[in-house]
Amino acid sequence: MNELSLFRIKGKTALVTGAGRGLGRGYAIALGRAGCKCICVGRSLDDLIETKQIIEQEQGDAEAVVLDVTQFNRLKAAVDQIEECFGAIDVLVNNAGTEIAEPFLEVTEDHYDAIMDVNLKAVFFLTQAAAGKMKTRKQGKIINIGSLGSVIGLPGSSVYCSSKGAITQLTKTAALELAPYGIQVNAIFPGYFLTEMTQPFFNDPEHKAWIENKIPLGRIGTADDLVGTLLFLAAPASDYITGQSLSVDGGWTAG
Repeated sequence: MNELSLFRIKGKTALVTGAGRGLGRGYAIALGRAGCKCICVGRSLDDLIETKQIIEQEQGDAEAVVLDVTQFNRLKAAVDQIEECFGAIDVLVNNAGTEIAEPFLEVTEDHYDAIMDVNLKAVFFLTQAAAGKMKTRKQGKIINIGSLGSVIGLPGSSVYCSSKGAITQLTKTAALELAPYGIQVNAIFPGYFLTEMTQPFFNDPEHKAWIENKIPLGRIGTADDLVGTLLFLAAPASDYITGQSLSVDGGWTAG
């Protein structure tokens, strides 16, 4: 056996949601560099084209697909069309997410639904649509993106943490049901990374200091810190791993 071949994903097709910015763009670029054809999905065509161009400038292969993942009745048809146009989806990265930080006692039903629709319901039904295709091929990799909020509570983020905690159990139950079809379902739980969504937390000096003091490795994570875990879960090296969640948080949740 050539051990390096266990980490080879060249020629695979990966779909990444929320690929127009932030960590999603980083995931898409990493998969493109590794030789995947990357289907970049999101709501802003301009952002997606920018991600696509970055991948192509490095001799990668990418496509930009505008899709609002909260349009649940369109997801199955969208997956069908993507596969018809670009080939079978080998890897699905459920990255799209949102947050509205506010005190628990002030959360409105509209804000609750806005977060849950993106962070949980869209993940559920897009996974369902993609897994239906993977089932016929007896193989596939599904990678759900959780967060620190998947395992600990964060003040001011009650709905966000509820949605990300649910990702833990969705990952486990989907893994059990899809295992007979050769589909692995795992999750990555990033810690605090500087993105457009988390920028307000870093703008507050007191909150920024609180974050930094919680990280045993002593620094804020960068997109590059997530690449190894992502590629491992997308590669044959993780074929015997399913239903698991890997925290990439500088040691925050170790204590």
